[in-house]
Parts: sequence; structure tokens; C-alpha cells
Amino acid sequence: MVVGWFAGEGAGFRLLGTRCAACASVFFPREDHHCRNPACGGGELTEVPLSRRGRVWSYTDSRYRPPSPYVSDPELSWEPCALIAVELEAERIVVLGQAAPGVTVEDLTVGMEVEVVPGVLHEDAETTWTTWQWRPKGVKA
Repeated sequence: MVVGWFAGEGAGFRLLGTRCAACASVFFPREDHHCRNPACGGGELTEVPLSRRGRVWSYTDSRYRPPSPYVSDPELSWEPCALIAVELEAERIVVLGQAAPGVTVEDLTVGMEVEVVPGVLHEDAETTWTTWQWRPKGVKA
């Protein structure tokens, strides 16, 4: 789990971003030091929960083992997964993430509504690493 990037469980699960008080720009991943908007002189950055829903902006399948911080056992075969870029409903920013288990590129279309859900990135005997995933509206993960 990347600390501070998401919080909550079930229907309360949300990605966490930051909003600049001076220009109202919203950032994900969060920004805690300075406003990333080059036209802004900077303002206080406040944590904000992001929209749970958005629309597919683009998607593809991942045919390679991803680099850190993703954890995967190199001894096991790699299973391709769908990656989805989602434009968040209220913030109008695009956030990339994996599709929920069982969702493939064949299930996706640009513009379809999706929601953020908690997912398992990797687990072993001692630890479960959590992440966010995108699930098409109406599909149960």
C-alpha cells in the first residue's frame, strides 16, 4: 500500500488527492510540498477525497511484469491485466490503474462509467499489499 494515496473500505473507499487553495488545482498522486500548476504562485495544499466514479479515457492490456512498487514473484508466470486511464467525474483529472479482477480489454469501451474499488496488489504469508482498481459500473468484483 502506498501510504496516503487512498483510504476507507467498501463503499467508503476513495483515492486521496490534494487541492491548492490558491488555484483550486487537484493533484493525484497527492502533492504535499508545492502546487504543480506552473501558472500558480502556490497556496496551501489540502487533502481531498477524489470522485469514486469516472469515465474510461483510454485502456490497454499489460503484457509485461511491472516495476516497483508493484510486487510480483518472478518465479510465477505473469498474467496480463487491463490498465485503465479514468477521467474522474468532478475533478476532470485522469488517473491510471488496473482493472478489477476478471475485467479485460474486451469488456471496456472509451466513455464507459467505472468506479474505484480496493484491490489486492500482491500477498504473501505475512502481508497483503492493497491498491486501487477500476471496475465498470454494475460489475461485481
